[in-house]
Amino acid sequence: MRRDDIRNIAIIAHVDHGKTTLVDCMLRQSGRFRDSQLQGEQILDSNELERERGITILAKNIAIPYQGIKINIIDTPGHADFGGEVQRVLRMADGALVLVDAAEGPMPQTRYVLSQAFECGLRPIVVVSKIDRPDARPHEVLDGVLDLFLQLGADDRTADFPYLFVSGKHGFATDDPTRPGESIEPLMEMIVRHVPGPDVEPEDPLQLLVTTLDWSDYVGRIAIGRVQSGTIRKGQNVVLMRKDGAIMPAKATAVYVFEDLGRREVHEADAGDIVAVVGLDQVEIGDTIADPQRPRALPRVRVDEPTLKMTFGVNSSPFSGRDGKFLTSRHLRERLERELERNVALRVEPIPGSEQFSVAGRGILHLSVLIETMRREGYELSVGKPQVICRTRDGVVEEPFESLVIEVPAAHAGAVMELVGQRRAKLNAMSHRADYTHLVFSIPARGLIGLRTKLLNATQGTAIIHHRFEGYQPQEGEIVDRLTGSMVSTAAGRAAAYSLDGLQARGELFVGPGDMVYEGMVVGENSRPGDMNVNPTKEKKLTNVRNTGHDRNILLKPPRKMSLEEALEFIADDEWVEVTPAVIRLRKIILKEVDRKRASRRAGEG
Repeated sequence: MRRDDIRNIAIIAHVDHGKTTLVDCMLRQSGRFRDSQLQGEQILDSNELERERGITILAKNIAIPYQGIKINIIDTPGHADFGGEVQRVLRMADGALVLVDAAEGPMPQTRYVLSQAFECGLRPIVVVSKIDRPDARPHEVLDGVLDLFLQLGADDRTADFPYLFVSGKHGFATDDPTRPGESIEPLMEMIVRHVPGPDVEPEDPLQLLVTTLDWSDYVGRIAIGRVQSGTIRKGQNVVLMRKDGAIMPAKATAVYVFEDLGRREVHEADAGDIVAVVGLDQVEIGDTIADPQRPRALPRVRVDEPTLKMTFGVNSSPFSGRDGKFLTSRHLRERLERELERNVALRVEPIPGSEQFSVAGRGILHLSVLIETMRREGYELSVGKPQVICRTRDGVVEEPFESLVIEVPAAHAGAVMELVGQRRAKLNAMSHRADYTHLVFSIPARGLIGLRTKLLNATQGTAIIHHRFEGYQPQEGEIVDRLTGSMVSTAAGRAAAYSLDGLQARGELFVGPGDMVYEGMVVGENSRPGDMNVNPTKEKKLTNVRNTGHDRNILLKPPRKMSLEEALEFIADDEWVEVTPAVIRLRKIILKEVDRKRASRRAGEG
């Protein structure tokens, strides 16, 4: 049977197409909140990193009542690196709001999330958002969405999708973009009318698939998922159907349903509702919470394999322990194991013979968010250069390829094609819209490492860049990563303006006067290939003889301060990024110059 009093819907789209802004609009017009409860924008992006970066990283659940019907809304990330979040939470929904920007149209992540929605059998509603943009072309975009539906194999019923035009900024939905509406109510009506209620089996034994984990300092681990069949009650004895086939007894000490922006404790929850269950200390994502008398497991959550890996190790630099609280490999191991519980797209393996870990994820952003979160928690660690994960099939080595979409002013299109061509990319499509050129490439994933910064520099910051995993193809030849070397400090101490004045003519500096440096630390980028050993601590010799001809003012350019992603893209194979709560430094893996020469000699002999 189907429940008519509930609608479970996920909002899916490409990054920055307006998902969270639309949810803001729905919350404000629901009449359920005081103004003080809905301060600012992107209300659901409550995570500190989400607010800083302006993107959704974690999926969020809220519930809004409308005409006696409870609408459970799941806001999902739009960035390709967080596709694992989308894959698991779609199992809780029966329908999907597919948002598409009225100017940009369907983008790589739109195709990905839509294919995932089709896999889960969700009923789609297409929302063309941001129709208030001056360059909006809503009807063309709607045609592009229909083409995308047909390319993904949609049947006649699915291709005949309902649609609306929306402006989350101005708070209205309309069926005609030339006539602005008055409220978001047409969208709410469309959700109730076109999204089916959950298909449930209320008389069958309990089945609940855990798709999300939360944590509370008061009650510990919280399992979130949709009740597929039966009823779950407070204090009920249940069993966990584990990944290895084991059946573990447990007890649901509390049951919560989602209400408005929070949760409300209930005595019981019936099939079809999305709930949060407390008391299951050993539960993991993908486990089924089942009836002890008739335990039946639901299919586990399937997530795409990671394509990129990095080496994580303890911070072994001379400045270790100055900023952080968690410094040992035991701390690092425990933190990574804790992350694995809720980050289903992550893979962690210890590296034999060392105290380091190989951490694999969906992309640099996916892993850098983990690193940034850890450093804010007080961890110090060293991170190696990102490496793509290759595989061998029928004796052929294959590497991951990505679909790269670049939108750039026509004047810079030549520079973009030259840069991307050096990374062994193939041009698949090229089109023009107004003064912009739209380019679609197929590129090896390793060619993307360090590419974004170069593209933004070459296009004066005007390039709009998106990419999405495409598939595995036979490995291409060598890709030239960096044509420049590093300036490596040969001394420890405080950087001196006199020394830096002489070095800035040889490249770009990463440190300024007064910054502390150590031997083996990367203090700048050499303008030529190969590393250059320098002494940034050397000061001018002082005498009691004045010479007016040799005294001059020292004018230093500001040092280049790199973000975590820029540092990870910059480093070479023999370098690490040293991450602490206070600073991000670059260093050689082997700190001493004489030891690096010996290692290089041994490698040459080998």
